[in-house]
Amino acid sequence: MVNEIKDDNFAEEILKSGTIALIDFWAPWCGPCYMVSAIVEKLSGSYSDKMEFYKMNVDEAPLTAQNYGIMSIPALMLFKNGQRVNQVMGAVPESVIEKMISSVVE
Repeated sequence: MVNEIKDDNFAEEILKSGTIALIDFWAPWCGPCYMVSAIVEKLSGSYSDKMEFYKMNVDEAPLTAQNYGIMSIPALMLFKNGQRVNQVMGAVPESVIEKMISSVVE
């Protein structure tokens, strides 16, 4: 399951938690974002016991997007123990996203 996250709960959910988390930065007007979001949703079922999955609408959370230099979407960022450990930008295939996740959880 992929949860919505916003500027006001980003620090509590991601930075202060000791978990592994993938954040899908997206916007409703972004066509490629829907493709990536579907992949993230699918992978959340496979890795839900090992990590958390979030999506952040950059139009509704401009501060976090700006703080992390999100200049184009879709963008995925992987956090472990509150630190950004990996990221990918653009509409990438499922294999790229899964490789990024498995490098941290396994």
